[in-house]
Amino acid sequence: MTATTWSQTDLLRELNQVVEGELNRHLGVAKEWYPHEFIPWSDGRNFDGLMGGEAWSTDDADVSDVARSALIVNLLTEDNLPSYHHEIALIFGRDDAWGEWVHRWTAEEGRHGIAMRDYMLVKRMVDPKALEDFRMTHMSTGYESAHSGELLHSLAYVSFQELATRVSHRNTGRFTNDPMCDQLLARIAADENLHMIFYRNLLKAAIELDPSSSMMAIRDVVKGFQMPGTDIPGFQRKAVEMAVAGIYDLRQHRDDVVAPVLRFWKVWDLENLTAEGEQARLELDALMGDLDTKAGRFEDKRNTLAARMNL
Repeated sequence: MTATTWSQTDLLRELNQVVEGELNRHLGVAKEWYPHEFIPWSDGRNFDGLMGGEAWSTDDADVSDVARSALIVNLLTEDNLPSYHHEIALIFGRDDAWGEWVHRWTAEEGRHGIAMRDYMLVKRMVDPKALEDFRMTHMSTGYESAHSGELLHSLAYVSFQELATRVSHRNTGRFTNDPMCDQLLARIAADENLHMIFYRNLLKAAIELDPSSSMMAIRDVVKGFQMPGTDIPGFQRKAVEMAVAGIYDLRQHRDDVVAPVLRFWKVWDLENLTAEGEQARLELDALMGDLDTKAGRFEDKRNTLAARMNL
């Protein structure tokens, strides 16, 4: 059987029915929820400034520095929604089921940011001035993916990224030791999981059409994967803090995010690959081995890092 390479336009057209089916499936299983129901409004009080309240202090909330860093990173990652919307609208367009999904996804992601910010400010978990400064810097920088405009690469990236976000939200909620915050982030994580399933299933359909191009895209994304919040001020230290605490580390990235998605796509069993596609699979296998080695090394020095960072 001769392998077929599809143009991006043809792939978009061919996948339209798949998108429509996945959108209907998503709407059938997604649960509507309302941010205001998760916010303990009666716990709030005025900050300093125009309302003459109390200035924020780290003593205001019983939250560790690591949990605070994770909350900030998770929220700011959600905040850059205009850039994310632009990215997927640029690739998918706004016609037919593709456009319906773009708008639905944007609305659901926007709800996450609204709920998280309200909760964190009402409970005084973070410095509101610093949080706003971070938001302005992060959003003013904007976001453009490493493979902007490329359909297969983008589908591979968001499949991993949505699952990574789910893991990070879920673990952050547990780490706050705040039962309602944990419940809120679990609710958000459930949405992120549904988003992952949408994109994962869509790329699976693309793999069936063009396995070699898909394999090369997957290889590229795994090789250069970065979360969208890498330009957040102080991100590297916050990411290390989160990794040392076990909120999101290399082991989780490899074993709980990348590996299960690759298994779902059955990348190790694909047939009819071109020479370039087969080479990409070999490189992907090597990348997974390298991630395993790096994760093991990180685990070995976790305690040393924790002591050095006073965690």
